Amino acid sequence: MSIAQVKRFTLDEYHRLGELGFFHEDDRIELIKGEIIQMAAKGTAHEVCISKLLRELIVLLGDRATLRCQSPIILPNDSEPEPDFAIVQNSPDDYLLAHPQPGNVLLVIEISDSTLNYDQNVKLPLYAEAGISDYWIFNLFDRQLEAYSEPYQSSQGKYGYKNKRIILPNQLVTLPCFPDLSFDLARVFPPKPDGA
Repeated sequence: MSIAQVKRFTLDEYHRLGELGFFHEDDRIELIKGEIIQMAAKGTAHEVCISKLLRELIVLLGDRATLRCQSPIILPNDSEPEPDFAIVQNSPDDYLLAHPQPGNVLLVIEISDSTLNYDQNVKLPLYAEAGISDYWIFNLFDRQLEAYSEPYQSSQGKYGYKNKRIILPNQLVTLPCFPDLSFDLARVFPPKPDGA
């Protein structure tokens, strides 16, 4: 009896499939450890949070770094996630020749409602393994920002972050990559629905 195996793709194979038109331009997919993952549909609270955070970060960052929204970053182990936001170092070609890699990434941000478990248990170790120094999850379910820092590898070979800070929606948060820049989370979290 043979056991079915999952086909894993390299980054080159994944890009080639895109060039061949295998994916539709509206497909919401990303490559995680060689597997092509269908991304969850975004709810209205997710979209509101993206819009509000985009507005805040553009003004805050100015030209000090590049803000990428739902754009790929290249990680080891055949992964090309598309986080909701990545703050990356400026590049002379604006990353025309290649997507940012871990050494370019200053902060990765995911906005989580239905994807909270995935962002905490799949994306978090993926970003930690790549050496991404800071990872934020806007946890819309619990209405809090989870700020992770200091990636590490355990003695069992698992990856994670040594530090986790919880910032509430009525507090200010400072960008770890620019300690002089902060903003009010009340301007980002969507308002509570009536009766919630």
